[in-house]
Amino acid sequence: MGTHVIKMPDIGEGIAEVELSQWHVKVGDLVVEDQVLADVMTDKAMVDIPSPVHGKVIALGGQPGEVMAVGSVLISIEVEGAGNLKESSAPAPVKEAPAAPKAEASVESKPVAAAPRPATVCQGPMIAREADERPLASPAVRKHALDLGIQLRLVRGTGPAGRVLHEDLDTYLAQGQSNASAPASAAYAQRNDEEQIQVIGMRRKIAQRMQDATQRAAHFSYVEEIDVTAIEELRAHLNEKHGASRGKLTLLPFLVRALVVALRDFPQMNARYDDEAQVITRLGAVHVGVATQSDVGLMVPVVRHAEARSLWDSAAEISRLANAARNGKASRDELSGSTITLTSLGALGGIVSTPVLNLPEVAIVGVNKIVERPMVVKGQVVIRKMMNLSSSFDHRVVDGMDAALFIQAIRGLLEQPATLFVE
Repeated sequence: MGTHVIKMPDIGEGIAEVELSQWHVKVGDLVVEDQVLADVMTDKAMVDIPSPVHGKVIALGGQPGEVMAVGSVLISIEVEGAGNLKESSAPAPVKEAPAAPKAEASVESKPVAAAPRPATVCQGPMIAREADERPLASPAVRKHALDLGIQLRLVRGTGPAGRVLHEDLDTYLAQGQSNASAPASAAYAQRNDEEQIQVIGMRRKIAQRMQDATQRAAHFSYVEEIDVTAIEELRAHLNEKHGASRGKLTLLPFLVRALVVALRDFPQMNARYDDEAQVITRLGAVHVGVATQSDVGLMVPVVRHAEARSLWDSAAEISRLANAARNGKASRDELSGSTITLTSLGALGGIVSTPVLNLPEVAIVGVNKIVERPMVVKGQVVIRKMMNLSSSFDHRVVDGMDAALFIQAIRGLLEQPATLFVE
């Protein structure tokens, strides 16, 4: 038997160190070639590190959250063969993703047989989560929970940031069998437990970026009310006529189009500010970052050259990028290079929000939910569909008057949707 030492690989782009985000294996596990061993986080993306050999894990080189230098020992694996010590860097990362690590590799990918899972569903001890709270879990864990009839919000996650793993589902089932006779009144019992969650991986990156943005930029927000009745009628008409052949349109591609048209008169909004060099770069290309919520936090995939896209082209690209971000498959390039950001919470958008700038950009346009309200139109009280745009700007670069005029230009385009397409 010999020992194969795998070192942290050079991921490229001059990166000298990365954060170890999650292990997919533990000491004693048998692994096969190309099996994912760990996830590491660079400044821009999550990267899977695969195994170059078959063998048994005998030592791990770090803990989740630890920053490791390229070339440092990542993991040691016992392999068949001579007893001499072998060293290598892990092979090139097999996937780049913006999302935090997947849950443990599925049992089918391990070279040992998995213990049979219970055929019947038992309810384990409940934990305190709101009914609409979405716990962190990979798609594989969600499907596994669905197959077992388990509500994920009732399962305590032991992964990073409380992420629910396959093992947590097994624990939940096992505890459910031993506690099946627990009285229903236990749900009202007093609780004094505490849980500490380490801020690592993507959540740490998000926290650092948000803190950096609020400390460096002089944020100010501007809110404008918009009558979206006409644009919603147009959207419904286009979906009825072309939805089956071209795909359904949401409001987002119309907003992207409104940004593109409005930026022709307000190029100072489509810019990046290098506050160290004291240089503002205005860009002709409109690369729209579309803030997308995933299980591990907010991602901003980029719709490139929105100025050259039709409604349906924008819609298809927004959908593709959102799915890639949520599934952890968006590449590093797809998550960088935006010139202005559009953020929306959809139906949960509330009345007003104060979005945080996506530095080094100088403007972010926030979309709130659409509500029906009585409005006075030409002396008559009528029901209209209304929506607020809650947008933020960097006051070091953007004057308040310009910001107001920019958002009002977007309002005019959306309230008279024909103007979106008049050249």
